[in-house]
Amino acid sequence: MTEPKPPSYEQSQEGYGPTYPSAPYPPAGYSDPAYPPNAAYPPTAYSDTPYTPQGYGDPAYPPVAQGATKAPPPTHIHPIPVSSSDAETGGFTSRNFDNKAVRRLFIRKVYITLSIQLLVTFGITALVYFTAGVKNWVQNDGIWMYYVSYVVFLSTYIALVCCSSVRRKSPHNIIALSIFTLALSYMVAMITTFYDISSVLIAFGITCGITVGVTIFSMQTKFDFTLCGGFLFMFSLSLFIFGFIAIFTYSEILYTVYAWLGAVLFSLFLAYDTQLIMGGKRHELDPEEHIYGALTLYIDIVYIFLFILAIFGGKN
Repeated sequence: MTEPKPPSYEQSQEGYGPTYPSAPYPPAGYSDPAYPPNAAYPPTAYSDTPYTPQGYGDPAYPPVAQGATKAPPPTHIHPIPVSSSDAETGGFTSRNFDNKAVRRLFIRKVYITLSIQLLVTFGITALVYFTAGVKNWVQNDGIWMYYVSYVVFLSTYIALVCCSSVRRKSPHNIIALSIFTLALSYMVAMITTFYDISSVLIAFGITCGITVGVTIFSMQTKFDFTLCGGFLFMFSLSLFIFGFIAIFTYSEILYTVYAWLGAVLFSLFLAYDTQLIMGGKRHELDPEEHIYGALTLYIDIVYIFLFILAIFGGKN
């Protein structure tokens, strides 16, 4: 007698669990416009391109292309903004002056302004010296004009050096610098009228040579003249006291020594101010201080000329 076979797995599962309809799923009556019955998934309108909101776009950061692992680097670099407070403090920000374009523009402004000042001084001096009527008036009746020019020169100098709002704001700085240049030019013209023409030309040539030589040397040397501010101040104070004493001695030797020391002092000042303008040393001028830079160089050159004239000049 044979034993009955156990039911198969399919037969054992009959009658158990939910009964699924034979009709296609989803059931009749169910509708979804995005997923119609028996539609293939995913829909044919589906795209696997990266999602980008409408209206959004940045040429520097394009969407990730298919197969790429990351977006390409940006095509532009935003410059570092420079705070205006750096200029207001009167100090110099190295990130400004490290920019070669800013440095070249600053130096160009300084030397263009200086050239105009020197041309004005040369023109006024030549007009006064070579015009007989003007020269006689300056030597005899124009003495009071010298003292007026000295007061104007000193007042405008203090205003330009001590008031940053005067030397930085246009047109106040141009007007003040023009008045300063005219006043000092008249003083120089009057002083030269008391010397013969050969002495004036010799002093002019020596001054040009000293100016060019000191400027080139201060640009090329590794020695930092900007660290010698304290020494120059003490030198100036000593020379002032020495000159005050020499007034009451009436000694030609002391006058000559005083003139030599004055020429040496302002030659050192010329090197000091040149390095402040050129930059690259411990101390530097702010890029907005082109008026101050031209002012200091102009005074250095004029005083070198006057001291050289006092040394080698033969008075009429």
